[in-house]
Amino acid sequence: MNSKIKPSKHHVNTEKHSAFSSRNLWSGFLFGIGLVTFMDEAIFHQLLHWHHFYDKSSTSIGLISDGLFHAFSWFATIASLFLLADLRRRNGWHRMRWWGGVLLGAGGFQFYDGTIQHKLMRIHQIRYVENVFVYDLVWNIIAVFMLLIGFSLIFFTTSHKKRGMMSSHE
Repeated sequence: MNSKIKPSKHHVNTEKHSAFSSRNLWSGFLFGIGLVTFMDEAIFHQLLHWHHFYDKSSTSIGLISDGLFHAFSWFATIASLFLLADLRRRNGWHRMRWWGGVLLGAGGFQFYDGTIQHKLMRIHQIRYVENVFVYDLVWNIIAVFMLLIGFSLIFFTTSHKKRGMMSSHE
């Protein structure tokens, strides 16, 4: 008698979707972090000159910190795109779940930046003006909206998956 039990096709597909579900989130999350940090670096650091990543020292240190911040954003972006390419190759990319991850990564980083780095650690401000409150408010409201939409997309794809309705490229 053969004591090995062969897994059912449904069980294998469920495991496959579970693995792809997690990878979609991670790929999107990393891409969201990379995207929002790249935009922050390009717009607020380089084009507008509002601040550096680390403003508690000299301009030279600020520029070095910007370079490291920029490198981090590209590493996150490239890693996410390798994960995305693998998902596409395996026919495991779920567009809405991935975009949910993007918005969670972008919103999560922006909220972290606006609360922890700007207010608690005070390593830089959005802009050095008398009434920075307006800038902080807009920055964090945008972050919360991204988080809410990201969580909604993930909840939507999770509830569809539980009902067996999730398919690739939805």
